[in-house]
Amino acid sequence: MKHHHKLTVGLCLIWASTILYGEMFAFWVPSLFTCSWPHHNLLKSDEKFTKVAIVTDPQLMDKTSFRLSSKTLALEVAQFYTDINMRRSFVQSILPFKPDVVLFLGDYFDGGPFLPEDEWQESFSRFKHVFGLNSQGKVGDIPTFYIPGNHDVGYSRVASHKLDVIDRYEKEFGIRNRRFMIGNIEFISIDAQAIDGNPQKNLASEVWKFVQNVSTDATSHPRVLLTHIPLYRPDQTSCGPHRRASVIDQRFWRHFQDQEVIYQNYITPESSKKLLDMIKPILVLSGHDHDQCTVTHKSEIGSVTEHTLGTISWQQGNIYPSFMLLSVPNAISQNSSDLEKIVHTQLCFLPCQLYIYMWYLSLFVVTLLALLLWPNHGISFVNNAADCISNVMKLTFSSGVRKEKNEDENCEYEMVWDAEGSMHLVKKVVQNPVKRQSDKPLIERGNAVMRSAARKNESEQIQLVMDSNANNAGGGSDSLMRPTSKSRTKLVIQRVIRTIMMIIVIAALNVPIYMMLLFKDWIEQ
Repeated sequence: MKHHHKLTVGLCLIWASTILYGEMFAFWVPSLFTCSWPHHNLLKSDEKFTKVAIVTDPQLMDKTSFRLSSKTLALEVAQFYTDINMRRSFVQSILPFKPDVVLFLGDYFDGGPFLPEDEWQESFSRFKHVFGLNSQGKVGDIPTFYIPGNHDVGYSRVASHKLDVIDRYEKEFGIRNRRFMIGNIEFISIDAQAIDGNPQKNLASEVWKFVQNVSTDATSHPRVLLTHIPLYRPDQTSCGPHRRASVIDQRFWRHFQDQEVIYQNYITPESSKKLLDMIKPILVLSGHDHDQCTVTHKSEIGSVTEHTLGTISWQQGNIYPSFMLLSVPNAISQNSSDLEKIVHTQLCFLPCQLYIYMWYLSLFVVTLLALLLWPNHGISFVNNAADCISNVMKLTFSSGVRKEKNEDENCEYEMVWDAEGSMHLVKKVVQNPVKRQSDKPLIERGNAVMRSAARKNESEQIQLVMDSNANNAGGGSDSLMRPTSKSRTKLVIQRVIRTIMMIIVIAALNVPIYMMLLFKDWIEQ
């Protein structure tokens, strides 16, 4: 049983290390090893930057996600594990970068436009808890800005018929079309869901009026355009090396009566061109696609790069969630001729939660098999390696040398079965009688006669051993050497009981660690 105690201790340590990594250390990796602010890689050390963290498409689960009732256990479990993953991602992976500003690019609730007021407020409370927002909607003292997504206010067809949805959004998240300064860069955010709506209706005309106003002084500061829905790109446009899923082509549907937008993947080509020409951004940031994509657009001022960010939620079709770090200069040198490179970006990836859960499942299977199939006498790799080296040395140094007599050559072994059904070989104790000089025959004449007598005695002993083996083979030794079916059943039951006990021990030590990490991250403010 000592060997199984060692195995259990080893598995406990492996499980503890795995849980600590999967529930805590994995979320430290981006800030410690894999990601950094892009301006840290620049040669100029005297330039000052404002640090901006950008997140998009959390889409908190609700009853519209799986068409389940709002209080079912399955939905609540899914909500808890999705929320805590995003909370860990934001609190442990993004906030350690100490951003000066946080931007959210839309789609905060999965069923935002279709939730009744009480359920919408419940989702909003979850959103504030996941991202650590205070009553002013800020992350602590960090300025925080929001732009609307189609899961917040709906496409123009929905929004035009549910003006109360827009009112409650603006009450909690602020106006939909705005301009604000970060560093020496002006950020322009628009309600992209209304941009392609019926131009005769208020929603679309409101957006275009805002765009017209900001276009009058488009050259006063370099600009970044924020839009939830990406600008138009031709079908099968390459999205760069960070794309995980296949490229999504344009789908655009209007309602046949009022010509409002029912669904769209991208802003139309005409609207995209007008936005680029009127706002004249040096950079475009978008979401909506749930996957990473980098494309280049042509405009009146030249090439404009658009970064479409992936979702922060691992439940939204992208198992590699991400966020972006933006370094915005506080002052722009008059010698800066390449405006496109004024703002520096860095895409960062979060832990793959699906792989963590798959590793948990694989480790459980390995644990179960190890406890069931581990030999009673254990496995000593050190002893096996030492025996192997010893045998190699014997073969190497004893080649060509006459083998000395080994007293084990003429000994006999006896098979003994223990209580657990394992067979062991035990050497028999053979007492060789001491021959006296008086026992020798009187007719002995020299060495030749003695050797002949020795051969005779030796052959007699061999014959006796062979006769004994033959008698054992003919006599019912199978019942002694082979365990019965009853003993096999007993052995299986013992192993199963032992396995269950060891699993209980492993769980008793590691489940509290898991629960402690789980609720520490959930309750921590």
